[in-house]
Amino acid sequence: MKFSVFQVSRKGGRAKNEDRMGYCYTRESGLFVLADGMGGHPEGEVAAQLALQTVAALYQREARPLVKDVKTFLASAVMSAHHQIMRYAGNKAMLDTPRTTIVAAVLQGTTATWVHCGDSRLYVVRDGELLTRTRDHSHAERPRPNVTDPLINRNLLLTCLGSPTTPLFEVSAPLALQQGDRIMLCSDGLWGVMDDAQIVRTLSSRQVSDAAPELVELALRRGGNHGDNVTMIALEWETPDAPGSERGVSTDSISDGVFASTIQAGMPADGEIDDLDDDAIERSIAEINEAIRRSAERKS
Repeated sequence: MKFSVFQVSRKGGRAKNEDRMGYCYTRESGLFVLADGMGGHPEGEVAAQLALQTVAALYQREARPLVKDVKTFLASAVMSAHHQIMRYAGNKAMLDTPRTTIVAAVLQGTTATWVHCGDSRLYVVRDGELLTRTRDHSHAERPRPNVTDPLINRNLLLTCLGSPTTPLFEVSAPLALQQGDRIMLCSDGLWGVMDDAQIVRTLSSRQVSDAAPELVELALRRGGNHGDNVTMIALEWETPDAPGSERGVSTDSISDGVFASTIQAGMPADGEIDDLDDDAIERSIAEINEAIRRSAERKS
């Protein structure tokens, strides 16, 4: 399994960054996940972090090295994340619960399958064209029949994790991947300030390590001083390793017991919730590559 991947998160014009993202993988399977903690409710960053940790922990348990039933895994992982957030709020006797959206994808074999709840999106771009994307759980993308009330906020979410009501989510059918397919997971801080055509055009114009930061910087400029957090993970499937490239990941040499992850193991302490800069990302990638090297040495 080979892919190039780039992940970045910026707080934009907000006081803190409530988005979380990361990826993890075994020799034959990869998980990519992004959560956007919701403002207007307490501790959105905690909800997002709990969602990531829960999904990643369940993936580590299930991927041995493959997830046997991906659709069932994604559905149960999302519900488990919801229950963890509710348990956290209950233990603290919170009057209002932390809430988050989520989008997660599992890539293994030659297919990708994903789940989403809320308005964090997944895009698939092939040969410079938008192949598919998720539909937000919002009034804008899922208008109710015969409801034309102008007072309804069309961007209001219909569901999320951490809500007192049972969350709604959708699991996709498996998508057969082709060489060069681009997959992007992003928060609404990115897609909310540009249209799909521009996202697709930029994402397919060059390597993801160049296209992804360009998209983020464009979103930050458009969002301005009051813009939302901007977070994304972008990957290119089965990209051949290019000379001098340090971002390409090949899992071929990983042994069965190795699990690599960029997702933080613990909850961030007060004051540590900040931008995830390139240095932090590079450290995570370096740790993954070191795990691969050690695994290859053991096998030889």
